[in-house]
Amino acid sequence: MHKLDRITVDPNVFQGQPCIRGMRMPVSLIIKLVSTGKAVEDIISNYPELEKEDIKQSLEFAAWMASEKTFPLIGQK
Repeated sequence: MHKLDRITVDPNVFQGQPCIRGMRMPVSLIIKLVSTGKAVEDIISNYPELEKEDIKQSLEFAAWMASEKTFPLIGQK
C-alpha cells in the first residue's frame, strides 16, 4: 500500500479520529457516505473542500483497518 498522506490523526482535532488533511472531516463520515451509495461527485459537491484523492484514501484506510484486526462475532464459537 502506498502512503496515506491525506489521513491524519491528531488528538486535538475531532477527538483524535482519523480525518482528512487535518480538517474536521472524519474518515468515518466519508465511508458512511460511500456505503449509502453516494457518488464521489455528489460527496465532493456537498463537501467542496474534499478532493477525489481524499475519498480514495479514506476507502484504502478503511480497507487497511478492516484487514488489521479480527474480532469474533457475537454468538459464534
